[in-house]
Amino acid sequence: MQASFLSLVLLPLAIAIIMIGLGLSLTLADFKRIFVYPKAMIVGLITQMIVLPAFCFGIALVTNLPPELAVGLMLLAAAPGGPSANLYSHMANGDVALNVSLTALNSLLSIISIGVIVNFSMAYFMQADAYVPLQFQKLLEVFILIVTPIGIGMALKFYFPARALQAEKYVKMASGAFLALLIILAGLKEIDHLWEDFGIVGGAALLFNLGCLGIGYGLPLLFKLPPKQAIAISMEVGIHNGSLAIYIALSILHNGTMTIPAVVYSLIMFITAAIFAFWSQKRIAN
Repeated sequence: MQASFLSLVLLPLAIAIIMIGLGLSLTLADFKRIFVYPKAMIVGLITQMIVLPAFCFGIALVTNLPPELAVGLMLLAAAPGGPSANLYSHMANGDVALNVSLTALNSLLSIISIGVIVNFSMAYFMQADAYVPLQFQKLLEVFILIVTPIGIGMALKFYFPARALQAEKYVKMASGAFLALLIILAGLKEIDHLWEDFGIVGGAALLFNLGCLGIGYGLPLLFKLPPKQAIAISMEVGIHNGSLAIYIALSILHNGTMTIPAVVYSLIMFITAAIFAFWSQKRIAN
């Protein structure tokens, strides 16, 4: 399969479906929760946008990742939480309403934060002469790709609530299938050195994932938030939108190697998140 078909057709289509699914689960009331739970929202946003990129940067340095893989991991750190975080939060008895609000707000704010974090990462790890700025046109492209389908999903839920409720289940299934397909195709594109890079970045990806879940759970408790909100934030910052990271790496940065951390992380996070959800569920039950 040609890379252009993957980056120009499949990736935008997959992200659109995933974001429409997110929109189908949103109402305007969800955004009002920003003011209802200001402390939880602030802790979640600071964790997502400041703490995790700094933690990821430290991992990239300590593990001495090659420049392109280091930038790829930082790109993943900059990506907002994935819609699957809502499902895992529900499984773990977390505050799903908080998850939905955080996912929506993170997705909007990440339009700016991704550009800042990726530009810094490329300047640091790949030096100034390899620096590729995310131009306004590209940022606008990401904005449209995120906001438009979310708006479509919200409009469908508002005007056709019964049908939207029925469609939400199938859209979630399609989102999961597309994400799996993207991981496979991105992996196949880099198949010549995928296993070698997996060996290089696998440990860093696992460490980052466990750190995301641990920090996402521990920091809210440190700020005296209820356990359900701590679980929600942990899932939000532990389950990243890998499809968006893959899209930016391929379609905007035009670098297939940078997709590998997202591919590896996506394979790891669903296993660790399931284990964490089981542990959290038992802990709250007791």
